[in-house]
Amino acid sequence: MPDPLPSEPPLPPVAKTLVRQSDLHGVTRVDPYAWMRERENPEVTAYLEAENAYTAAMMRHTEPLQELLYQEMLARLKEDDTSAPVRHGDYSYYTRTEKGKAYPIYCRRRGAGADEEIYFDQNAEAEGHEFYELGGMEISPDHRRLAILEDVDGYEDFTLRVKDLASGQWLSDRMEMLGFGLAWASDNATIFYLTTDAAKRSDQVWRHELGTARTSDVSVFREPGMLCNVGVQRCRSGEFIVISSASFTDSEVWLVPAGEPSTPAVPVRARRERVEYEVEPGDGWLYICTNEAAPNFKVMRAPVTAPGAWEEWLPHRPEAFIEGVQAFRHFVVVQERQRGLRTLRLSGPGQDTSHCVDFPEAAYGVVVGANPEFDAATLRFTYSSLVTPNTVFDYDPRARTRTLVKKDDVLGGYDASTYAIERLEATARDGSRVPVSLVYRTPLVRDGQRPLLLYAYGSYGYTMEPTFNSTRISLVDRGFVYAIAHVRGGQELGRAWYDDGKMMKKMNTFTDFIDVAEHLVSEGYTSRERLAANGGSAGGLLVAVVANQRPDLFGTIVADVPFVDVINTMLDASIPLTAQEWLQWGNPQEASAYAYMRTYSPYDNVERQAYPRMLVTSGVHDSRVAFWEPAKWVARLRASKTDSRPLLLKMNMGAGHGGASGRYERLRETAFRWAFILDR
Repeated sequence: MPDPLPSEPPLPPVAKTLVRQSDLHGVTRVDPYAWMRERENPEVTAYLEAENAYTAAMMRHTEPLQELLYQEMLARLKEDDTSAPVRHGDYSYYTRTEKGKAYPIYCRRRGAGADEEIYFDQNAEAEGHEFYELGGMEISPDHRRLAILEDVDGYEDFTLRVKDLASGQWLSDRMEMLGFGLAWASDNATIFYLTTDAAKRSDQVWRHELGTARTSDVSVFREPGMLCNVGVQRCRSGEFIVISSASFTDSEVWLVPAGEPSTPAVPVRARRERVEYEVEPGDGWLYICTNEAAPNFKVMRAPVTAPGAWEEWLPHRPEAFIEGVQAFRHFVVVQERQRGLRTLRLSGPGQDTSHCVDFPEAAYGVVVGANPEFDAATLRFTYSSLVTPNTVFDYDPRARTRTLVKKDDVLGGYDASTYAIERLEATARDGSRVPVSLVYRTPLVRDGQRPLLLYAYGSYGYTMEPTFNSTRISLVDRGFVYAIAHVRGGQELGRAWYDDGKMMKKMNTFTDFIDVAEHLVSEGYTSRERLAANGGSAGGLLVAVVANQRPDLFGTIVADVPFVDVINTMLDASIPLTAQEWLQWGNPQEASAYAYMRTYSPYDNVERQAYPRMLVTSGVHDSRVAFWEPAKWVARLRASKTDSRPLLLKMNMGAGHGGASGRYERLRETAFRWAFILDR
């Protein structure tokens, strides 16, 4: 018999068009896919499912590669592992994982050699749910009760539950539709929690007494301003419940004595326009990190008895960006950033005793870890780099020595000495020097033959730390250079670096990325056809803009949960986060902001041109970037592009902004993404 004829490639879905027209500032915009916002419309569901079916068909030939990648990544993972125990009161707290189980198990021991107590098994609670994630977990001060915030669909509407740890029983107290954040009062019977408004803005703090009806809960604080988000936490010293209300440009902090939870909240200082501050109580003092007359921030302090009497404690320095302060009884830790890398500055009672912790590699990340004990003599932090796995240390600020507590195992024969890290700078078109962190397998010959994956975020002042991720090894071992572009919009080089990448300067974020890519090509790290770009959320916006502006520069683009329908979203204050985001992107009700957004909004700038190979991911329950944004963008791209390269939309029908919640499913999502990038 003759060999069967090869099957024809599947045809992509064709989204119907239903033209909707809008007029603003004398400009007419046409949106043919606005109907996709109708979440409950069966046609929308059918279209998303058709896109998923098409993506599955187009990726079917990569399924063996996906499985290989998944097994590789799984083989590097120590499935049965235990975190470094953290001392808190009479207990040592830790998490552990078990082979085959997707979620951590939360445990503790009371004293050395004591039996293990499992106080929360996330696997058991996740049973029967496609998605399960915690938005908060707090042990009561007496260690007898556990409060959690759980999300079972990815939409970030949390349910508060309380567990009696002696009996193992869940109490009847249950509050639904809450925001991030909770705090225990010192009486072990009062919990502070947050509710959100219709746009999912955390706007109100409530006080709940265990055993009472929710209708009896007391409103402690309410923020009427639509640009602000509210937070609540118990400070490390145990003195106060700290309530913060902040926009992207100013903030205000209120304190409630943790031992007197019914006492009205007292402001530390009234809000001032364009002044941000955070408060860390500690041993009779309030340490205040603020940008008042200090673009890169400074640290003030004030007596607890006179919170408004600020005095300078650590002055502003142009060369150092102060990210935050943490107070302990015997020392204070300031996280600051110099030359784009984080340092830890530790101080005793006086500023003259301060010193910085040294770190050895050219590009790294360091995070102050769980340090619940106010009386601690050491500081717990986690260090990693692009080649060094997470490494936990206890640092003694008096002796200036560090003790290794735990280093993550990377199985499968991983040898860090076979890889190299580089930190270089690319010159942007306006002369700015953009840091770039790279990792690759040695030796590297810069002949343009290596494939390279370039990642960036570049928004909200978030820094992209060059830290370890074992999943990247599957790319790097196949010859890839992995690079992070620390573009403007992040805060790697201080507050000015952030300010130069938002509002009416947002274009710098995109051109920085393009200029970094051009630099890497010109220096022989890769070539255009071998260059891939990846970003998620606001980073998805970045690579989407780049796809429109410079499709010739990239062979592959992967946009995860991308914010691409900028104007339509920023015009709709009912959408979660929109109003607050006006301070990041501008308010398009203003003509100048509208005109500027039109220059880059990916959905509004799709052109009839050839585009790179593209994979776009999203989640139906995403409350941060609504699913219809990437769905509409893909539909418009498919109707406009002139090439035959793959354009795939992968819509997770059971998750939100962060994708799958379990560790194994997250590995499979990564394997899928890597397989697309490798299938050139």
